[in-house]
Amino acid sequence: MAGKTWKFIKRLLLALLLVILVLVAAYWDLVVYGLRQAKGQLNIVWNARPVEEFLKDPQFPDSLKAKLVLINEVRKYAIDSLGLKDTKNYKTLYDQKGEEIMWVVTASEQFRLKAKEWEFPVLGAVPYKGFFNRELAIELGEELKKEGWDVSIRNPGGWSTLGWFTDPILSKMLERSEGDLANLIIHEMSHATIFVKDSIDYNENLATFIGDRGTEKFLISKYGEHAKEYQLYINENEDYLKFSDHMLRGSEKLDSLYKTMNENDSVSHKLALKTDMIKRIVSTLDTLTLSTAGPKPSSRYKERLPNNAYFMNFRRYQAKQDTFWEEWEQKFNSDLKSYIKYLSEKHPFL
Repeated sequence: MAGKTWKFIKRLLLALLLVILVLVAAYWDLVVYGLRQAKGQLNIVWNARPVEEFLKDPQFPDSLKAKLVLINEVRKYAIDSLGLKDTKNYKTLYDQKGEEIMWVVTASEQFRLKAKEWEFPVLGAVPYKGFFNRELAIELGEELKKEGWDVSIRNPGGWSTLGWFTDPILSKMLERSEGDLANLIIHEMSHATIFVKDSIDYNENLATFIGDRGTEKFLISKYGEHAKEYQLYINENEDYLKFSDHMLRGSEKLDSLYKTMNENDSVSHKLALKTDMIKRIVSTLDTLTLSTAGPKPSSRYKERLPNNAYFMNFRRYQAKQDTFWEEWEQKFNSDLKSYIKYLSEKHPFL
């Protein structure tokens, strides 16, 4: 009897091993990617140091110490006054030594505003792919371009690992203004509180909404509604909203243009129409009335015009703001903590 049991166990283990080997072979690229991401993230977590060490270091600039203190205040406010999840995130600092450490690749169809998506366990379909290695990001970008995709590669100001790792403060975050830094922290803390599988556009738009409203409330709480710190943030944010609204309107014009195209149109003809439309969108940026002085908004595209992947980013982060605003204002009487509580109960984390 014991012999038969042992044979059964051996066969079961061999069958299980075979299944594992088949799955690894079938998802080899995903396995390799996951290991690379884990290695990159662990390197950052391992080399991050407690914030207290930097605060006690006489060589660490006082201006940056003030930013670290601010982050702690933002965390406390976000947890106590907004109801965001309390995690161990942003209690350590990773020194980037002035270098970028992550690159995010996004892609869209060439004549349609439709993002390429990658499937990941737990997260589901995701319209971007991150790398801790610049060459690998560029390599993927070139592959996608050859396949006919519009590609964008950017450096994110921060990211959330959704509890898989302890997210540190990145040293380049400390270069931001107070309002912008507070917004980034609240945005990423929102992801660690509410994150819906297969709904990246919803997640990013919601985190943007909570980040914007939460930062306004934090700055008023800390400085007062008439303080220069609050007014500076409001002016900068209003300028960005004017800019992003313009790009969203531009994406709608592109969408309408693509719908007029048909299979009989040559690629060169469609490219000419697309390029002309994007040039018009960019040139009319300079008609915006902005409160902050600086170069013309169109000048940032002097060397390269934006593409579909770039316009998709505005949809991903800004297109649903009116929807959230209306629900927050009408159903929750502009009570952000109650709104966040409602959303976190409606959408259990992952």
